[in-house]
Amino acid sequence: MTNAALNFDRLLKFRLVVARFGEMDIAKWWNTRGQLGRMGTLALRRGFPRTHSFAQARSVFAVAGNRCREVFAPPAGVTLWHLPEEIEEEFEARWEHWLDNADEWIPFFQKLENLQESDLKAALQSLVSINDAEQEMFVRLRRTAEGRAVQLPAPFTGTDQDVAMLALGFGRGEPGALAVPYSEMA
Repeated sequence: MTNAALNFDRLLKFRLVVARFGEMDIAKWWNTRGQLGRMGTLALRRGFPRTHSFAQARSVFAVAGNRCREVFAPPAGVTLWHLPEEIEEEFEARWEHWLDNADEWIPFFQKLENLQESDLKAALQSLVSINDAEQEMFVRLRRTAEGRAVQLPAPFTGTDQDVAMLALGFGRGEPGALAVPYSEMA
């Protein structure tokens, strides 16, 4: 698996949109309410004037990852919140760069804060941009029989498209009924 072509900025955006969408004031998948919205900004801006958005993100990522593991933890697979170790390490290494350039992310976080979409696919299209191939693949995604998961048809190889599908797969869930997208390792 190679990460050279993986766009970590896009991965961050996917995680941010899914994290915000899953909060209690939108899809009700995990127990945060507006942490990535206006309330979270008001609560954290004073203590973290320049990087409060990233502090908000960290907390919702932790809650979302934990909730997804509670609902469905694939024994030999990956999810948006649990990628292969080498990708997670690169993502963490990139975090400092994002903090150093926090001002560049202000417009994105403002759009995220005001997210009103009731359709995750539409939110991802508007904030991250989904290509035609990813949209076609989304149409074929289905929840598993027990409804707790969405298995992706292809093994995870560490591409942008793989990450996009892990994010889009959450769109097969329903308000209050989380379905965790996962893929087997290649």
